[in-house]
Amino acid sequence: MKFLQERSFQFPGKIDTPEAGSGKESPKTKSLSLRQRIKLVGIPDRIELLGQKSSVFLEDIKSIGLNRTMDDLERRKLSIFNQLNFFQLITGFIVPITFFFGNHDFPVFAFIVASLPALVSFLVLCLNFYFKYQAGMIAYFLLYPVVTSIVYMHGMNLGVDLFFILYGVLSVFFLQEISHMLFSVTLSMVSYFILAVINKNYTYQLQTANLFFYLFNQLTAIVFIFYGLFLIKKENTLYQFSILTTNKALQEKNREIEKQKEEIEENAKELVELNSLKNKLFSVIAHDLKSPMYALRNLFSQMQQQDLPLKEIKSMIPDVVNDLNYTTGLMENLLQWAKSQMQSSSIKLQPIDVTAIITEVINTLHLQAVSKQITIKNKVKKTIAGFADMDMVQLVLRNLLSNAIKFTPAKGQITISADDEDSFIKIGVEDTGIGITEEEIAKINENSYYTTKGTASEAGTGLGLMLCKEFIIKNGGRLHISSKPGKGSIFSFTLPKA
Repeated sequence: MKFLQERSFQFPGKIDTPEAGSGKESPKTKSLSLRQRIKLVGIPDRIELLGQKSSVFLEDIKSIGLNRTMDDLERRKLSIFNQLNFFQLITGFIVPITFFFGNHDFPVFAFIVASLPALVSFLVLCLNFYFKYQAGMIAYFLLYPVVTSIVYMHGMNLGVDLFFILYGVLSVFFLQEISHMLFSVTLSMVSYFILAVINKNYTYQLQTANLFFYLFNQLTAIVFIFYGLFLIKKENTLYQFSILTTNKALQEKNREIEKQKEEIEENAKELVELNSLKNKLFSVIAHDLKSPMYALRNLFSQMQQQDLPLKEIKSMIPDVVNDLNYTTGLMENLLQWAKSQMQSSSIKLQPIDVTAIITEVINTLHLQAVSKQITIKNKVKKTIAGFADMDMVQLVLRNLLSNAIKFTPAKGQITISADDEDSFIKIGVEDTGIGITEEEIAKINENSYYTTKGTASEAGTGLGLMLCKEFIIKNGGRLHISSKPGKGSIFSFTLPKA
């Protein structure tokens, strides 16, 4: 059995160092023999070499029988088991060999009997080497108390009675089955009590023959007991630390997984909402865009085929204009919504002139208000600056003002205001229209798909208010709705100051 792997070693001694960078030895160095080089190695270097060799050798002993299929705890137990058996093998031969060669009265049979415990350790290491771990455990905890008892029963008291206690202590740690552990402890304790406590008549007393070796055996047993307990405690501590480290890593991994799970669920929820909105938009496009297109087609077809008089054509134009106004607003909202959903689209926050934007939006929807005889009053007299995306703010104002026109009856009034607060600006669109119920306001706040007809039967899709709320939030503001049915509504929103 090969315990020690071959290792290459280079002597650390400095032997006539060649010139720096030359890469060649000097003639003097070449002339030195191997014996001369070894002699040049100092005592500290020899001690270091011996320590390295010993460390490598011990690691080879500890790794006997280890394989990749074993878990960490089993590997640690087997490592301790190998160390104890190796040291018991060495110490088990010291006294018998010493007496066999130094005491001519020491018979060969007595030498064989006294060497039995060491032979058990050798057998255990061999079994571990061939991966017979269970057989090695049984051999150790069964044969060791038995062969130690045989030594005592052959009339030899070598002072190894404390090893019975060692077998009992180690069985608690190494044996997994409770029945095996109890049997081993009972066997060791009964043997100790009978052979070391009750029986005192031995033909050969090591204590009388050689007190030094008797004390050596007693001390060795004590050292093995404490060394075994030390190794067990050390490996248990390392194993617990390894478990804690692994648990910490698993907890971190679990937190990452939970975070990813939450992100996935949130993304899935957003995708479901987006898919639902997409389906509604396609429904709007398929249904509502056809009406103005058909109205234009019918108008021009009748003008071409029937040669309609100018008066009749003029009577059709208001309906067509209403349809076109609706279509234009719808198309703008659809394009803005599509743009906002694209990943490449980013919010361009910049200082904006809110006063100029309000004026521009009023001019854009002026004709739509005039057609319903609605007055738009602009209360903003001074320049007010905000910090937001200009296109999004224009769309919000255009939708709010368009809705106010839509739900305000003829000869009504709409007032647009902008107030400069401490850290933000507040923009409001107030109308004298039909108002909104609390249930309808709740739907708007919940981003539910909400639409209704205007006072002149103007069509609506509900997309405008959804975009307004989304764009206001993206710009760091909030939308507030205040309304009473039959008394009008106030749509106001905030934006950061420039």
